Formats: sequence, structure tokens, C-alpha cells
Amino acid sequence: MPLSTLANRALERDGLGPIRDKVLAGARLSDAEGLQLLEAKDLAALGALANHVREARHGQLAFYNRNVHLNPTNVCVATCKFCSFARKDDQHASEGYTMSLDEAVEKVLSKRDYGITEVHIVAGLHPTLPWDYYTSLLGRIHAAWPELTIKAFTAIEYHYWAEKFGKTYEQVLSELQAAGLRTLPGGGAEIFAPRVRRKICDDKATAEQWLEIHRTAHRLGMKSNATMLYGHIERLDERIDHMRRLRELQDETGGFQVFIPLAFHPEHNMIGKAFPKPTGYDSLRTLAVARLYLDNFDHVKAYWVSLGERLAQVALGFGVDDLDGTVLEERIYHMAGSTVPQALSERSLHDLIRAAGRVPAERDSNYHVLKVHEQPLPPAPPARLPATA
Repeated sequence: MPLSTLANRALERDGLGPIRDKVLAGARLSDAEGLQLLEAKDLAALGALANHVREARHGQLAFYNRNVHLNPTNVCVATCKFCSFARKDDQHASEGYTMSLDEAVEKVLSKRDYGITEVHIVAGLHPTLPWDYYTSLLGRIHAAWPELTIKAFTAIEYHYWAEKFGKTYEQVLSELQAAGLRTLPGGGAEIFAPRVRRKICDDKATAEQWLEIHRTAHRLGMKSNATMLYGHIERLDERIDHMRRLRELQDETGGFQVFIPLAFHPEHNMIGKAFPKPTGYDSLRTLAVARLYLDNFDHVKAYWVSLGERLAQVALGFGVDDLDGTVLEERIYHMAGSTVPQALSERSLHDLIRAAGRVPAERDSNYHVLKVHEQPLPPAPPARLPATA
């Protein structure tokens, strides 16, 4: 479908005609052109161009999965200034906690009746937990529920364990892969620019180490996600630099499945008072530019927990094709002040997608389509009232 006359006029007016022509010809955008798009004033025209690319790839499909989150501990030795989740210990009424293996495994297995297909596991950098806590956690979940895909741990955690336990990245990843690890989430990337990392997360893995861990995972046959935390102290050109490094690694390995811009939440952390939450305009613009710049990424996700359900829904017209999933029991963004629900039902996700004019498509963790829901789900059975005496 060609761009509308109005969108073409708006892009020409903003000097974006040459970029539009490159996009429509399937040519790769330069960093300067990506920055020019991030500085564009006409959001609707930018969104129309991103939507054109999105529909050329995926038509009207909008993807989601049925997943559950597990955060077995929030005790963390890192001091990231944007983080509202981590605590120094789990002893002194500090809201710190560490689940036993039995507790963590049972929390996952208790969701079996929900039709879950993926567990997403992220924890803090705990100073005393032994290595076999992590291998046993994945091994026990996998043994009890082998069809469940385990997507677990950020590159920051893998780097920390490699140093702590005297292992290579390949050894850490291979041992967890043997225990049941199948894919990696994209957390911990934040912003790759050294200037920013020195100010907001100077005591954890560098950008180069994050990229090397994902490179290693791809070499071992595992797919992974990629994220970018935006809306704090980074400049627009540093967002483009971040995406360029991801695009380069994707050229090399082809192992990334989806790019997920994550909106900074300012509550309950060390830099929140200085930086308000990103505006809806900035979020939609960032998502649209990601779709145009990251030409070798199949998917761009609007994480509804980060953006809120309504803005994530609107993003389906700005280059986004994925809303994540049911996300049972998300903790990290809620501890940063998120007021969205702890979970969305499959029916709620369908309603959001259909109201945006898209067709819900349930996927697995590797973006294989499990079912395209051309028709609405049947009505839920009425709740049964308890019998009265």
C-alpha cells in the first residue's frame, strides 16, 4: 500500500523525502538519517512511514505470547542509578528478598493451568548464591515442565557469574543451556554510550561485554532479544549509536529476534527526580525510528508494562508488531512506579489488538506463529457463585 498524499507532503515539508525514498527502495539508513528521523517534527508522517515497513513485513498481524515472569531475587551488588528493583540485602526489612529453589520452582509450576508457553527469568547480582542455584533452578523447571521455553537472565548476570565463578561466557551459557536455557532476554543493554554508562551504571558489564555475551549465545544456537533504555540522560545521537551497534551484531550473527525500547520510569530511583517519564510523543517516535533504522530486525516490540496498555496499542500503528504477552507477576517496572496491571489476560490482549485494527497472532518464544485469531475468542463462561447455606 503506498503512502498517503498527506504523509508524503509532510515528509517532503520536513526535508525527509530522500529518506522516505531510501526506505521505500529497501536501502539502509545512515546514522545521520536515523538522527534526522529522531528529530522529525511530524509524528504522524513518521509513523506512516514506519507503519508502511511494518505492514510490508507482517501485514495486519500483531504478535503476543502467554508468558510468566520470575524474579527469584532482587538482591544486587550493582548500583545502577536508574534501578528501582534492586536491594542491597534481604535481611533488614529493606524489601529485599531471595526465593528458595522450592519457592521459585513452585511459583512457575503453579501457572501451568494458564496455558503459559514461556517463563522469563531475571534476577539481581546476588553476592552469595552459589552457581548451582541457577543451574538447579533451570534444571528443575525444565524437568518438571519440558515444553515450557525458558528465557532467562540478562547479559549483566552472565558477565557477573563469569567473573565470580571463574568461567568463560561460553561456559556459563553452555552450562545453563544444558540445564534448560533456550533464549535470552535483552535486559542490561541500557544505553551503550560510555558517557552514559559511566553516569548511570558504571559498575556492571560494558557495552562490549553485553554484545559479546549475545554474540556467544548466538554462536551456541540460542536466539536473544535486544533492548534500549531511553528517556533519561542520553542524547538522541546516542540512541542511534546504540541501535547501530545492535544492527552490526545482527548483520554478523542474525541471532536477535526483536528490539524493545524500554521507557525510563523515574519513581523510586536515584535519578528520577531530575528526569520525568518520557512523553508519549517521544516513545512513539523512538519506536517508529527503530522500525526504520533496524532493517535487519524482524520485530519491534512495544512492551505494554513499560508504556501502558493504551500507548502500546497506539504503537501498533507506528511500526510495532509485538506487544509482549500476558506477563504474569511483573516486578521490575512496578517497583519503579508502573501503575499498569500485573498481568493482562489473553482476551484483554486480543481486545487491545483488535481495537487497533490488527489481527492477534499468538507466537512462541522464537516467533513461530501458534495461532492466528481471525475471529474473537468465545465468551468466557459465567462465574459460578458459591452456594449459600
